[in-house]
This record gives sequence, structure tokens and C-alpha cells, in this order.
Amino acid sequence: MALDLIQSVTGRAVHVPGDDIDTDRIIPARFLKCVTFDGIGEHLFRDVRFDERGEKREHPLNDPRFAGATILIADRNFGCGSSREHAPQSIAKAGFKAVIAESFAEIFFGNSTTLGIPCVSLSREDRAALVARVNADPQTPVTVDLQEQVVRAGSDLKVPFTIKPGARESLIRGTWDPIAQLLEGAEEVTKVAARLPYVQQHAQGA
Repeated sequence: MALDLIQSVTGRAVHVPGDDIDTDRIIPARFLKCVTFDGIGEHLFRDVRFDERGEKREHPLNDPRFAGATILIADRNFGCGSSREHAPQSIAKAGFKAVIAESFAEIFFGNSTTLGIPCVSLSREDRAALVARVNADPQTPVTVDLQEQVVRAGSDLKVPFTIKPGARESLIRGTWDPIAQLLEGAEEVTKVAARLPYVQQHAQGA
């Protein structure tokens, strides 16, 4: 199946503050027992959003002003810690389509890219300006433009971002999921394999 060409993402944004937010804070370890990722989004940031009794804490994701946001703004070194794929999966299942931060942990960045979630980096000053705009008006439309490599907010804020060239190209061209690409080419792989001498010898020996 053909993958979506992710050339830009537009939506409302929410800022989750804090440097070095690790994957255990994004999705606590006790929620990793799921067989599929269905429903994992409801546990995003569970332990900082809810207390031991399940009562809501004060947290941006619990603020009704930011309900329905699809772009997550983070700070420095977002997604550090363990390499659990559940972290970006929970972000995706919660409805987020892109993440903006000052920087990302390497494995989190890669796992997010293979889910079709652009992770783009802004300078500290530009990120602060974006956060101020979003907090002042949560209805502000924010666009992550992968072709122009800028983040736009409202009609007048436009700041450049950085992203690894390979990740950017894979998102724009719709080649961001290597497993989907492999499955799409399964028939051709079978044809090539059938022509390999050692495969033929094995088949004859069997």
C-alpha cells in the first residue's frame, strides 16, 4: 500500500514543558503489556496527568483550552531514556501528528519518523516565541511545513526548523515506513529470491 506523502502538518498546538522528558514519563512502563497499540493514547503522560486516585492534575493536556490539539510542543532532549516504541505510538494514538522541540533523543526521533510523525527542532528563542503565541491563543493554527522547512503560527509568525535530511525526504516522498515498503515489494522479493542459486539448490534438496 502507498504511504501518505507528509509534506506539511497543520493543527492547533499544546506545549508540554520540561527538559529531558523521558519515554517512561511519556508512557509509564505498566502500560507496555498491550498486545496491540490500540487504546494506548489514553495513557499518554498518565502519571503526570492523574494522581493515584485517577483525579486530574494540573497539566496542559488536561486543559480544555488545548483539547483537540494535534501538534505537541516540547523542550530540550524530548523522548530520552529507554528505546520503547510505545512512546511515539502513544503520542500518535492520542491524535498528535507532529512534534516540535529544541532537540530529540535519537531513538525516539527514529521511531517517530517510521510512524509518519515529523519531529522538528526549533532554536530556544523561536520555540519560546511559538509557545507564547499558542498559550496566548490556543486556537492559533500552527503549520509544520516540511517542504519550506518552517513552522508558521497564525498570520505573522514564521520560524525555520531543522530536521535530518533523510527523515525529511522519507516523509515528503512517502517512504517513512520501511516495513510497509518491504511488504509492498514482497512479490518482487519473491521473484528475485527464486533466481538465487542457493535458493534453487535448497528447493531441490528439499
